[in-house]
Amino acid sequence: MTKTKSIKRIAVLTSGGDCSGMNPAIRSVVRSGIYNNLEVYGVFRGYEGLITGDMKRMTRRSVGNIINKGGTFLKTARSGEFLTKKGRKKAADSLKKRKIDAIVVIGGEGSFKGAYILNQEHQVRTIGIPATIDNDVNGTDFSIGADTAVNVALDAVDKIRDTATSLERIFVIEVMGRNLGYIALQVGLAGGAEDAVIPEFDYKIGSMADDIKRGRKKGKISWIIIVAEGAGSAQEIAKQITDLTGFETRVTVLGHLQRGGTPTAMDRILAAKFGKAAVDALIKGNTNKMVGVVANKIKLIDLEHACARPKNLSKEQYNLMRILAS
Repeated sequence: MTKTKSIKRIAVLTSGGDCSGMNPAIRSVVRSGIYNNLEVYGVFRGYEGLITGDMKRMTRRSVGNIINKGGTFLKTARSGEFLTKKGRKKAADSLKKRKIDAIVVIGGEGSFKGAYILNQEHQVRTIGIPATIDNDVNGTDFSIGADTAVNVALDAVDKIRDTATSLERIFVIEVMGRNLGYIALQVGLAGGAEDAVIPEFDYKIGSMADDIKRGRKKGKISWIIIVAEGAGSAQEIAKQITDLTGFETRVTVLGHLQRGGTPTAMDRILAAKFGKAAVDALIKGNTNKMVGVVANKIKLIDLEHACARPKNLSKEQYNLMRILAS
């Protein structure tokens, strides 16, 4: 058996869309690495920074007082150049120039594809940490950032419900989720929404309008309908509801506020565990893996599997939301 080459220097970067919990994850990687006598470098602006060499050595103080901050102090950026073989070679050469043995990539499925290809083409040792508000990465029950995004949106929905009840109105609230309805479904269930429009499940505007009219006859005075941005236009859905029911309907688009905010305790703890697990995995010689949590236990998952088609939503949760709202 070939002995695994020991590592002395590692780098950490954040890539793709930002989310709360990335800073605590960076902090965990840096301090876990230093605890294990490794030199740790922070790469600024994701793969673009890897190409340009925009990185610096981290100390324990470099990541002080960031555990409660949203976003990522390392910044994140899209890199068109990294999509080319020439760009990836520049990234690999940048690591070799600084004698960096491995990288930890904090991001989602797209970021992991980049890490996987970098490993395949240039044998760069890579470990991924899942961080995405959509919680759509294969192989892990939870991703960093999803819990905070849901709670930020839920707080807004709770406030809107106060107004919806006071003015006896229907509110259509749009949350993030271009291709996936995770946030919409979680917020709908936790917020007691009457319905959720999400990409994974079909909806019928006529049936929704009929439910509203029946509810009004029984004395129900307000409705909250959650719409994932990729499932349809909140404005158009609201207009159709008004046209079919005659009731006044308002629209609120929550937008990018869901990406920000102080990380929840769950996201901070998950980030701490993932960061340490990523460093431990590299020290043990693992590569092309992602750290994840399955049944409340930290696991290593093949990056190739993590990059596969997003996991499915639970129809049971959707049905439960509808049962409790009736």
